[in-house]
Amino acid sequence: MLLQRVITALVLLALLLPALLADSWWPFAALSLVMIGAAGWEWGRLNGWTGARAVALGLAVVATCAAAWRAGWAIQTPPALWWVACVGWAIGGGLALRAGPPAWPKLPQAARLLLGWLMLSVAWLALTAAKQRGLGFILSAMCIVWAADIAAYFGGRALGRRKLAPSISPGKSWEGVWSGMVGALALAAAWLAVERSWAPAGPSVFAQLAERGIPWLVVSVVGLCALSVVGDLIESMSKRAVGAKDSSRLLPGHGGVLDRIDALLPVLPAVMALVSI
Repeated sequence: MLLQRVITALVLLALLLPALLADSWWPFAALSLVMIGAAGWEWGRLNGWTGARAVALGLAVVATCAAAWRAGWAIQTPPALWWVACVGWAIGGGLALRAGPPAWPKLPQAARLLLGWLMLSVAWLALTAAKQRGLGFILSAMCIVWAADIAAYFGGRALGRRKLAPSISPGKSWEGVWSGMVGALALAAAWLAVERSWAPAGPSVFAQLAERGIPWLVVSVVGLCALSVVGDLIESMSKRAVGAKDSSRLLPGHGGVLDRIDALLPVLPAVMALVSI
């Protein structure tokens, strides 16, 4: 299993790094479009569509993103879209998690499929918009999620007592959530300290948020961490409702694409919303 994980990670890095480091944004947009289409296929499978119908949902996500690209939204997305997505994740995600796994299958299948189609399409637009703001921006946006996840894992193992959502993800605890927020704030402080004297990759999310003051930066990072937890739990809930361990086996040793990007789905639009102010 470990060897599989390492090999898969190396292959992904070999594909993603050249596109991520390219001066132009479109190679990364094209590559991420393939991945978001695969995530659409996985979402269809998790919500009752199999075979050609699941593939059709993935293609629908790709077609929507391609149409937005052609319309110019990949270059200049209306800021209102980021805020609609942000509010939708905060309210809709909270209601879904409160209802729990038993309520998820009771939601009309068409509604669940539509939600997946929309959230994946908007996340791709946000990912593309973040890439256009520079390497430092997109890396710092993703590192918020990664730092929170790593800190939550170790903090939860060491301090975890109160379960966060035992019916959805028994391993997560409130102590892990708080640890994740502390970890992301520590990352923000360290990144800003380095960025003041050395920023070869361009301005970060932290620098742009800090322009409105440190309190705004702290509130924003904490809010982004909270949204990352919502994204993670929503995907976990959809898997638990159908008894699936992973969203697919596309990435040997890692599960599926959704398993790797679930926390990023709400965070990326929220990042773009916050810096649009």
